[in-house]
This record gives sequence, structure tokens and C-alpha cells, in this order.
Amino acid sequence: MTVDQHRQRVLRLLSEFADKLPAELNAALHAEATPEVRREQVAALRQALAGVAGAEELLTDADALVEKSVWLIGGDGWAYDIGFGGLDHVLSLTENVNILVLDTQCYSNTGGQASKATPLGAVTKFGEHGKRKARKDLGVSMMMYGHVYVAQISLGAQLNQTVKAIQEAEAYPGPSLIIAYSPCEEHGYDLALSHDQMRQLTATGFWPLYRFDPRRADEGKIPLALDSRPPSGRAGRDAAE
Repeated sequence: MTVDQHRQRVLRLLSEFADKLPAELNAALHAEATPEVRREQVAALRQALAGVAGAEELLTDADALVEKSVWLIGGDGWAYDIGFGGLDHVLSLTENVNILVLDTQCYSNTGGQASKATPLGAVTKFGEHGKRKARKDLGVSMMMYGHVYVAQISLGAQLNQTVKAIQEAEAYPGPSLIIAYSPCEEHGYDLALSHDQMRQLTATGFWPLYRFDPRRADEGKIPLALDSRPPSGRAGRDAAE
């Protein structure tokens, strides 16, 4: 919202100098444009108003006319617990903002305490007897709004799906949430084996990969696309049962 307000202020300044600009350039600056085209237009604006008295503020802040890509990045302790209220509020709106959650399933920065992202039975600091409750399903919760792009990814499990989800979230004209499985030393395995671990977690069904794109519903399609295969192995069979 701050970015939008800044842009609106610059547009008001722009209107004050409309008579000093070529009509074609002024109209183009008020129309939609890609960031690349807008940067060229801003350069032309600066050239047209160079030396014009009173235009200093507009020329200084003219880059606000270029559409910004806004990403918020945080861990699961923030997203699932202490910052959940703010995250939920932002996603409930229609602002074009992207949120990337690095899900380590514990409070990694403070020693590995349990968070609401910690899975059932996991042993954590101050929780040696194992977590007694299932983890919060943040992705499914945000799908309920119906207008939020939601994806669950794992770089080591499927690179192409990770890239596709990020590209779709960036292109989506509204709020998006990407939940990324993130290795952590508190998990108790050699981090050199992170990619193997990530592949196993997805293969067994513990960390399914999916993309929920509301635009698909407008096309008469199911919004949710499951990108990972059915669970395999003993853990997968147990999960299926």
C-alpha cells in the first residue's frame, strides 16, 4: 500500500506539469506498461523536464512510476505464529504482494523450539517428548479465501516446479503465498544431504508440491494442481492409509 500511495503522489505531481510534456508522453505515463517500457518513459520524462522550475521533486521520485515487485520473506515462526495475524490480514486483501515463507518447521534462530509448523511427533528443544499436535496447514488455510495464489515448493525435490510457482506468483495480479521447505541444522542430518532429504520428504507424501491458482477457476478448471507424485515407500503407504 505504501508503494501504491507513493506512486499516486508522483502521478499528482505529474499532472501539475502536464502542459510541459509532449501529450503522447503524458498519456503513456498514465497508461499500463511493462517495467522496461516504463523506465524508458521515465528517462524521457526526466529529459523533458530537465531545468524546469519546481520539477525537482517529481524528477527525484519519478522511479515510483515503475511498477514494483513486492516480496515479503520470513520464516515459519513468523508466518505460522508470532506474525500470523499480519500475514493473514495482508493476504485477505487484494494488494499485489508476494510472500515467501521459508519453512524449517521450528524456530531455527533461537535453538529449534517447536512452532505451529512443527509436525506431529517431532522432538524439539523443550519438547523432548514429541509434538502432540499436528502442524498447521497454512497453505490450505489461505486457499479458503479463494483469491490468493498459493504454492508449496521444495527446491531439492523439483526445481522446475519451484521456478514455475515463483513465476506464476510474480505474474499473479493479487496476493500470493509460497511455502518453501527449508533445510535446517536443527533437523539433525548432514546438510550436505539436503537435496536427498527434500526428495524423500516429497516422495513419501510428507511435503507434497502443489500450486493453487484462482485464475484457473475463471477458465472452468480446478484451481489446485498437485505437482508431486502419489506417496511411495513405507511412509507413503502409512500416510495413504
